[in-house]
Amino acid sequence: MSQISTPCYICEEELLEKNLKILEYVQQQSGAKIILALKGFAMWSTFDLAAKYLKGCTASGLYEAKLAREEFCKYNKNAEVHTYSPAYKEEEIEEIAKISDHIVFNSPNQLQKYICKVKEINPNIHVSLRVNPEVSSSPVDIYNPCGLYSRLGTTLQNFDEKVLKYIDGLNFHALCEQNADALEEVLAAFEEKFAKYFTNLKYINFGGGHHITKKDYDVEKLIWIIKEFRNKYNVDVYLEPGEAVGWETGYLESTVLDVFENGMNIAILDTSAEAHMPDTLAMPYRAEVRGAGVANEKKYTYRLGGNTCLAGDIMGDYSFDAPLHVGDTIIFEDQIHYTFVKNTTFNGVKLPSLAIKRKNGEIEIIKEFGYEDYKNRLS
Repeated sequence: MSQISTPCYICEEELLEKNLKILEYVQQQSGAKIILALKGFAMWSTFDLAAKYLKGCTASGLYEAKLAREEFCKYNKNAEVHTYSPAYKEEEIEEIAKISDHIVFNSPNQLQKYICKVKEINPNIHVSLRVNPEVSSSPVDIYNPCGLYSRLGTTLQNFDEKVLKYIDGLNFHALCEQNADALEEVLAAFEEKFAKYFTNLKYINFGGGHHITKKDYDVEKLIWIIKEFRNKYNVDVYLEPGEAVGWETGYLESTVLDVFENGMNIAILDTSAEAHMPDTLAMPYRAEVRGAGVANEKKYTYRLGGNTCLAGDIMGDYSFDAPLHVGDTIIFEDQIHYTFVKNTTFNGVKLPSLAIKRKNGEIEIIKEFGYEDYKNRLS
């Protein structure tokens, strides 16, 4: 590990395939189609593997749609590209229509504005509307798509029945790292509000946030829910997880740059919570560190901090069996999903490299970043 230049995100191929096989099992047993949400996992150097198991990708706009078309579909010629945006731009809608198999509108206004142009460009494109069931048990407001005054999806009150002649499906997204019981609750509200519009629909998209690959997830209950729904309404069902694909498939490796004392022991690392692990501050949550415990659990406790000027750039307080020294390796577990897709060059800090740990144990550096990556984001 000491030969790796840090910071570096390392995706473990064996663990990624383990997750993909779980998702494939759900597809086989339930009849659902599972597509990769690029907003959560977009390591396209692994798409040759992901395309063996998943049915396509869901994109949050033009650039993700282009990535899906260019890098996922070349490994799976039948892969689908689904594109959704809270609002589309005039200068992008034509290209989105050309490269998408499905387009999802956030509101009746957007659908009615663009439907004719989209269908003219791509007559075979499938069209759906995102709706808001107004029920969610999402643990944090910042990740709650169905929270008060949400801008994501159309509520029943704002549903315009004129759009029914244009749409092939409905989408809802209401979950965040949740189990099948949460889906069951949301689905009941979704059916109560919108089932009257299911006639003649081809599919329903259950969105993301399904924590399918987490150890305590009730996979069999999910399969049962999907099968019951498909049989009841005679529609296809899509799921679009991102986190469940990358969940616990790799880590962020960093190096201790300095150690000192200011009321407690402090270690400065060559990585950053603010720039490289943004969800640890936004969620917030405490990332696990390999071999470490909570504060005072082990003999030596340190506050781990990032190498930016942000006062709050702190990963947390961790305890270790031995003292930390400059040059020691610190490994943050489960840092492959929602990390490098969101990271920044704040303060000009170097972006972590991207690497894959192959099944034979070899680590292959896929991408390294430098000054030009920082400079080219500016002007």
